[in-house]
Amino acid sequence: MIKQQQAIKEVFGKYIRNLQDEICRGLEKIDGAAKFKQDYWKREGGGGGWSRVIQHGNVFEKGGVNVSEVNGKISETMRRQLALDGDHFFATGISLVIHPLNPFVPTVHANFRYFELYDEKGEVIDSWFGGGADLTPYYLFEEDARHFHLQLKSACDKTDTALYPEFKKHCDEYFVNRHRQNEARGIGGIFFDYLRGRPESWLGLARDCGDVFLPAYLPIVEKRLKTEFNADHKFWQEIRRGRYVEFNLVHDRGTLFGLKTNGRTESILMSLPPTVRFEYDYQPPAGSEEDKLLQVCLHPRDWIQG
Repeated sequence: MIKQQQAIKEVFGKYIRNLQDEICRGLEKIDGAAKFKQDYWKREGGGGGWSRVIQHGNVFEKGGVNVSEVNGKISETMRRQLALDGDHFFATGISLVIHPLNPFVPTVHANFRYFELYDEKGEVIDSWFGGGADLTPYYLFEEDARHFHLQLKSACDKTDTALYPEFKKHCDEYFVNRHRQNEARGIGGIFFDYLRGRPESWLGLARDCGDVFLPAYLPIVEKRLKTEFNADHKFWQEIRRGRYVEFNLVHDRGTLFGLKTNGRTESILMSLPPTVRFEYDYQPPAGSEEDKLLQVCLHPRDWIQG
């Protein structure tokens, strides 16, 4: 069993480093100006990562595609706050967030990760996969939402046709600002965690989901990047970006895990947008395009069935 787990760890690690290259090339090509800058960092306690950040582009105002591979002793803080019961751990994954300049181009997030937990003898006592992808538009185009969800469904279906509905529901329930009347940060996607017991199957799922990221996102970017926008559109984009910040700093388990395990702060907070707005009690006019987006954040929809 240990040898199998080690093989899974190595295969997945190689895959996400290649995926990082592929995604960065695709995003650079559509931006046409900005390039990703990479820096390697080491984590105090074990491991490190490769952070790649793009800024001030023609299309992407800020974004990052990060790969990390960290390990170390499980501290009392981790044991208490993250419910990890073991002696030490290993975690690796790819995490990306892209914030476009144009408010008609959606923000996107994706993350695919693998975790192992060891006892004092170094034997694997638990392991699991987690991850997902979700879309955060500022203006709603139903055909874009459908396209994004169909791509993710096609990836999930390769493993089991029952997975997409389950993962879509988990996503709708997870990426929510519960302190704002259960307002979602976007229109969802898929989210899964603690997939145990079938490592080769879950490895295949993670790879299939990673492989459809660019086909799911880039056609939407290409369709909307030349849409004209004004200051009012940017105002609304920054209001919604504020909701994104609230979720990431208050609720997101990945952000909290990174901060609690002495991860690199700059890489962890790479997910935050460059500019946000917190306007007191702002409500979009009823029936407006902005309100249309807000309503689907308050009432999740089935984008594939309509």
